[in-house]
Amino acid sequence: MVIKLLTIDLHFPGRFSLKEKRFVLSSIKTKLARQFNVSIAEIDYHDKWQRSKLAIVTVGSDGVVAQSTCDKLLKKLESDHRLSVLHCEQQVL
Repeated sequence: MVIKLLTIDLHFPGRFSLKEKRFVLSSIKTKLARQFNVSIAEIDYHDKWQRSKLAIVTVGSDGVVAQSTCDKLLKKLESDHRLSVLHCEQQVL
């Protein structure tokens, strides 16, 4: 069993309030959690209306499965026109 942690810094261009950011972020978190069976939490920039930092955790039967999930999830985030991925760190726990 492998546990993988992704820490992702996001930028939300064109958002001008916390309400707008939270609406987009809530949608993204729900979709990713359902599609990839991961746990997601916002861990920083709670009061910034164009930034967010997410912690995403996945568990796989082996490293290949966990890495594949992380790669697909990151690709999905990078293709979302509502945000930009600024930085991503991956750790095996």
